[in-house]
Amino acid sequence: MSEPPVPPLPRARMRLRRVRVSPWSAGAFLVALLVLMPLVAVVWIAFNPSENIWPHLMATTLPRYLSATFRLGFGVALIAGAAGTGAAWLVAMYRFPLSRALEWLLLLPLAIPAYVGAYALVDFLEYAGPVQRLLRGLFGWQSARDYWFPEIRSLGSSVVVLSAALTPYVFLMARAAFREQSGSVYETARALGAGPFARFWRVGLPMARPAIAAGVAIVLMETVSDYGTVAYFSVQTLTTGIFSTWLEGGNAGGAAQIASVVLAVVLLLVAVEKSSRGRARFHSGARHPRPISPIRLTGWRGGVATAACLVPFALGFVLPVGVIAHHALGEPEQWTAPGLLEALANTLTVAGSAAVLTVLAALFMVYGVRLTGRKLPRLILPVTTLGYAAPGAVLGIGILIPLAAVDHLLADWIEAATGRDVGLLLTGSAFAIVMAYVVRFFAIAQGATDAAMGRVAPSLPMAARSLGQTLGGTLRRIYVPLIRGSVGTALLLVFVDCVKELPATLLLRPFNYNTLATRTFEKASLEQLEQASPAALLVIGVGLCAVLLMARAENAADLS
Repeated sequence: MSEPPVPPLPRARMRLRRVRVSPWSAGAFLVALLVLMPLVAVVWIAFNPSENIWPHLMATTLPRYLSATFRLGFGVALIAGAAGTGAAWLVAMYRFPLSRALEWLLLLPLAIPAYVGAYALVDFLEYAGPVQRLLRGLFGWQSARDYWFPEIRSLGSSVVVLSAALTPYVFLMARAAFREQSGSVYETARALGAGPFARFWRVGLPMARPAIAAGVAIVLMETVSDYGTVAYFSVQTLTTGIFSTWLEGGNAGGAAQIASVVLAVVLLLVAVEKSSRGRARFHSGARHPRPISPIRLTGWRGGVATAACLVPFALGFVLPVGVIAHHALGEPEQWTAPGLLEALANTLTVAGSAAVLTVLAALFMVYGVRLTGRKLPRLILPVTTLGYAAPGAVLGIGILIPLAAVDHLLADWIEAATGRDVGLLLTGSAFAIVMAYVVRFFAIAQGATDAAMGRVAPSLPMAARSLGQTLGGTLRRIYVPLIRGSVGTALLLVFVDCVKELPATLLLRPFNYNTLATRTFEKASLEQLEQASPAALLVIGVGLCAVLLMARAENAADLS
């Protein structure tokens, strides 16, 4: 006897089942929306200002801001690109005195915020500093009128400081690219009579160009977003224009318009970098390419190579740490100065909270996108990384203005419901700072989490699901234990970047609220480097933890 046919589902029910969305996927879209919202807000405010000063900006300050930003970016990209590529070539292709140590010593400038390097350079080279005092003692000069000395607070000094701080980005990527090249290619070039410079210029450099271009693009983005260095050296760039237009001119719409220009410049840099990598294709002909055999340099050649690699290390790390440590340790009473412990507590609170929230949001979003298995959610992942490219000052505008409007509505609603005036809950606390950190550094956590989940064999979560585990249980019991190391690394890197972040913190902090970065900037701007040094040294110490962890991870990768 045949069973009766199953009646078809109603059309409405089939449609509902077809559009049913997983809470994980919906949550991933929500996280992406929160990350992108500040950038969208900046563009909206720029095109809908309360007072349109765009013609005034175009006729007066904007050309000056653009010119200074272009000259600064060109100088930093040129010096950092040349120094990073040259140092990477030397340590990858040759063996000379200290070459092994320089492979990780050249990473240490990453621990120094550029604005700290600016304070150290001025203190070292100013009229009362050791360099000019030594010159006056040697030549018997009595005052500054007796000799010429370069202007310290200038665009040139900004180029030097930012180049020293950002060279490791190019060095890291160029060194990895040179190491991955086949040694047989260079042996063939030598057999054909190519000398050292020809092997670099015609063989190594073209194959490493995409990686070098990516490093230079990061350098340019960091240069455009810098505020502490250029403000200290009185260089008027687009970022300082945002601060002056908003805080001094009181025009948020004009600041948003300048911020939109900065955002356009950054997006252009990202597009150029992607295009450069997309056009360049170099492949190794061997399945297992022969590793490069470094050439040993002795005598004066080895000394020149060592000196060339020590210059960026000395400018980017030794000089800032030496000057700051001299002031911080020379006056131990500054470690108990009022406000330092409070700034340290505030830094640990906001940076720790932002790091945890960023990693959790990235974990939730990446897992939710992977569950959908569709193209559209996967297209969201690279878009959410734009927050990292956006300068902190731009994010400050995109967060503070909309958040202030929501804050006022919330305060009015609570007062109407309870009769109590609770004040501004969001912008009157550290909430805005934490939100800016999450948006700014979401790309770090997202990239690490996505790469780590991609290394997990698909059979493991499938087996867990077949044994009755829920989606949340699969994430908690399968993915999290396997990607724990990568997640921990992302947590530390986000925390360190939050500790060093200055522009967004300056714009979004409540009244009389300091972190280590803002305390360092305020004291140094008042020429009180002795009081700024303990906070600066603490920031450097936190940065060193991340750099040492990175060096340890690279050593482990080399051994494996």
